[in-house]
Amino acid sequence: MRAQFVLSEIGVGLRRNLTMTFAVIVSVALSLALAGGSLLAREQVSTMKGFWYDKVQVSIYLCNKNDAASDPNCAKGAVTEQQKQEIKGDLSKLGVVDKVYYESSDQAYKHYKEQFKDSPLADSLTPDQMQESYRVKLKDPTKYQVLQTAFSGRQGVQEVQDQRSLLENLFNLLNGMNIAALCVMALMLVVALLLIVNTVRVSAFSRRRETGIMRLVGASSFYIQMPFILEAAIAGLIGAGFACVLLVGGKYFLINNWLQEKIVLINFIGWDAVIKVLPFIIAVGVLMPAVAAFFTLRKYLKV
Repeated sequence: MRAQFVLSEIGVGLRRNLTMTFAVIVSVALSLALAGGSLLAREQVSTMKGFWYDKVQVSIYLCNKNDAASDPNCAKGAVTEQQKQEIKGDLSKLGVVDKVYYESSDQAYKHYKEQFKDSPLADSLTPDQMQESYRVKLKDPTKYQVLQTAFSGRQGVQEVQDQRSLLENLFNLLNGMNIAALCVMALMLVVALLLIVNTVRVSAFSRRRETGIMRLVGASSFYIQMPFILEAAIAGLIGAGFACVLLVGGKYFLINNWLQEKIVLINFIGWDAVIKVLPFIIAVGVLMPAVAAFFTLRKYLKV
């Protein structure tokens, strides 16, 4: 009987405040979709960092005869065979180095022609203008400073370049976008909370006579609050369900059927990452409105 009464009160409350309930559902759905999207975006950035940082190398570019006049680091002329052997020997002694690849000027010229074959400069370059280099793969890509300190300014070395630094701007941009999404999500959550509070207040005010009678005949505070809390929780659950649909749809349509075909160089997150986020979205969608309703109703239990 009690359960039937609570369910009937929930139905009455949802029908009376249909417009505000719909607004709560939409705001909860959008805010939780943004929250889930932000979590997935952070996971995507971490996945990309792990994928690309494992492949980046540190390049030690050696001086050639054409650099002597234009680059102060090569003022003493092109690198000598002895200097090259010393650099290679010192690289093998460093504990942070995993592998060392040597690229001659001819190999550099060939790679340049392959990568920039449409560039107007490609036909004007000659192999002797290209620099020899050592491409170093580190055991830990964050230990770049060890090579920077050991070889920058050394005779025969023109520049020590970390490919990882070229990716930092991209990752900083992605992290900035993620922070912006989190800020929008926080704003949407505040809007959702305000709508939930107002909806509960309106519902409690419209049924103040019934709740007052229930209080006078000895009904417990929990029993009086239960229909209002469940109304808010149901609206939040529906909103969380829509948020989950948006996340799953975004993964299927946006990532799987579009981005993966357009951008093949990026290792996108899988379904396991999405599935891990969905229970969190549902839990927040139910608990946030229920808790907000509980604290909002405390003042309305006084007769």
